[in-house]
Amino acid sequence: MWVACPYVVAIGKQASVAELIGHGNCRSFFPHNRSRLPLLRKHHPRPYDSLAMPRTATKERRAKIRRYRRARIRHFLFTTGPDRLSGGRVGRRHLAQGFVVREIEIASPLWPAEFDGLRIGHISDFHVGELHPVDQCLEAVECLAANEPDLVACTGDVVDLDTTYAGPIVAALGRIKAPLGKFLVLGNHDELHDPETLTGMALESGLTALSNEAVEINHNGAQLVVAGIEWATSAVKCASYVDRACGQLAHLLLSHNPKAFLRATDLGIAVTLAGHTHGGQVALKNRPNANLAISQRRSAGLFQSNGSALYVTTGIGAWFPLRVNCPAEIAIITVRHQPA
Repeated sequence: MWVACPYVVAIGKQASVAELIGHGNCRSFFPHNRSRLPLLRKHHPRPYDSLAMPRTATKERRAKIRRYRRARIRHFLFTTGPDRLSGGRVGRRHLAQGFVVREIEIASPLWPAEFDGLRIGHISDFHVGELHPVDQCLEAVECLAANEPDLVACTGDVVDLDTTYAGPIVAALGRIKAPLGKFLVLGNHDELHDPETLTGMALESGLTALSNEAVEINHNGAQLVVAGIEWATSAVKCASYVDRACGQLAHLLLSHNPKAFLRATDLGIAVTLAGHTHGGQVALKNRPNANLAISQRRSAGLFQSNGSALYVTTGIGAWFPLRVNCPAEIAIITVRHQPA
């Protein structure tokens, strides 16, 4: 069953996040048959499986290996461990929740009038791997394609631990017929293993991978500048990357970390899209920003400041098999030029 209820937010007016995404402003998508989407149990060789640290490893590589190993431990404790202890019931129940297609309309005086009505398909945080199988992720990409966006924005964490299962997801994103382009920035999970390989997959599939850089889209004699930054933990580091990417002008900023929005407002960037938080995965009813993502002030939905807008998607995947009052989502964002 599909239920549609789009909402409009004019930049500069006050609106609570609960009003924006807490009252069913979405279309629900429930797969007819989840039995064909088993959890991935087959073991594939992983990077850094050896317990011994390579003697010739550089300081940077040693740090990367330690980060990966810590991620493997967290993955077992919070991602696959609970599912295995339950005999697979937790994972099956989690996958059966499906995802929603959320329709958002933003109006901003900073958005160029020539691109009034542009529809952006925003998707993020697949975390393809043992908890989120390839088939489920492909269903989300197919649903995104069916909505026929003008531009596709993927804001990172395509993979969970490594690139083993990423190829079909990236290829499917590349096949979407979006006339103004398909763009990708990497997230912290993408950086764990082999970001170069993932970036190469994206380029071969027809995606534009942005890393602290911007591109100009020319359409009907008008220009739209799309910028994207690499993963950074802190707001200060995000700001330095935004400065490097955007220069004097950008209209759309892609960042895995929502903290980039702080600098985006200073630079007058009309729209920032982010992921990373999963909306906390567990939130209070009708209070989506009251959730477990306690390290983020802006963790789910739409935010506005000084004419700029930020949308933080709850993503497709998860890093533990539970969502409460925080469904996985695809966001279809229509951006309007608001006359000054």
